[in-house]
Amino acid sequence: MGILEVFDLRYIVLYFFIINLVGFLAMGIDKYKAQKDLWRIPEGTLITIALIGGSIGAIIGMKCFRHKTKKLKFSVGLPTILISEVALVIYCLVKFL
Repeated sequence: MGILEVFDLRYIVLYFFIINLVGFLAMGIDKYKAQKDLWRIPEGTLITIALIGGSIGAIIGMKCFRHKTKKLKFSVGLPTILISEVALVIYCLVKFL
């Protein structure tokens, strides 16, 4: 697999689908574990998932599961990450296409 094949649009779309599914599920799992008083997913891990492209899934999970909605780090941080990612994608599209 060559370097150009790695950046094929299909792989990029597949990556974003998977990482956003992971972000959504991580929020749901963490909410479940919080309710059952079990070991939790660290906040740093949830933020990292958002930073590597899973911010849409994490935001949807946050809203669906009503989880971490009162924490500023998440209620403001996740949308900020999403806006930054969208700006980066737009910049790359303009710069490289």
